[in-house]
Amino acid sequence: MGTAAVAVADDDGKPSSFTIKDPRITESSGLAASRAHKGVYWTHNDSDDGPYVYGVDSRTGKTVATVTMSGVDPRDVEAISVGPDGSVYVGDIGDNLNGTWPEVWIYRFPEPEKLGDTTVTPTRYTVRYADGPRDAESLMVHPKTGRVYIASKNDKEKGGIYEGPAELSASGVNTFRRIARTEIWATDGAFSPDGTRLMLRSYFGGGMYAWRDGKPKALDSMVSVPMQGQGESVTFTPDGRYLMYGSEGENSTVEPEELDGELLPEDAAREKKAEDKERRDGDSGSGADSGDDRNIVVGGVTFAVAVGLWMGLRRLFRRRD
Repeated sequence: MGTAAVAVADDDGKPSSFTIKDPRITESSGLAASRAHKGVYWTHNDSDDGPYVYGVDSRTGKTVATVTMSGVDPRDVEAISVGPDGSVYVGDIGDNLNGTWPEVWIYRFPEPEKLGDTTVTPTRYTVRYADGPRDAESLMVHPKTGRVYIASKNDKEKGGIYEGPAELSASGVNTFRRIARTEIWATDGAFSPDGTRLMLRSYFGGGMYAWRDGKPKALDSMVSVPMQGQGESVTFTPDGRYLMYGSEGENSTVEPEELDGELLPEDAAREKKAEDKERRDGDSGSGADSGDDRNIVVGGVTFAVAVGLWMGLRRLFRRRD
């Protein structure tokens, strides 16, 4: 078995890495931080596992919830995301035939209020791409608008970010249209909690985008991605300060990487700036107090020396008299 997680976060606030210990989870292909349960991450296997979604506690690495999607016979589940209304979106969007399936599907169900084993009947959405079939492994739900996006792999220059309708329809076909081209062989993607950053990862790298007015803009700063056997998944921590990276395989490890500079989502950057200022102000105040204390001590010593000299001189003059 793998090494268990030690805690949700270390003393310095950095989230710990953790090992997914469930022997059923051998191809963790997507990752999403729970909105309802602190320290819990939702994941799923790649194809050939069945209609299951697992909630893993990052403090122990153990599965604390198994959701069975009733009426679903998944073909190639590759991604998962949690929307602003607390719904879990599961992307059956992979295409092992290199982009030949005429349509793919998204399943949606409310995030369970209580952890445990449960069966749900998800809403099913049929998806087609405006410019033809694509192989994709990245499904992202914007945390403010609830709009759904898919990032396709860059196979034969087919890489792109696709935008779904403002609201998905369960009764018809949902056409996704490309709004940006990418050069990333995207194996997963995620929006930051405030919706100002979009991360796309590949097996060995990735790219961060600023997100404004429904459009991505690639950032120049390089994103740190850990070396993993088969890097398949990524999500932001709930505070937006870290990325959590996952991989396939038995006892796979989820690893955190801290964000800084322009890579930080805007809300997280403001919070960090305020904390840094408070820390500097606190250090400054402590320094002033220490300085005052030193001045008092030095002043007291000087006064004592002066009194000693004065008393000594008085004795000397008295002897002379």
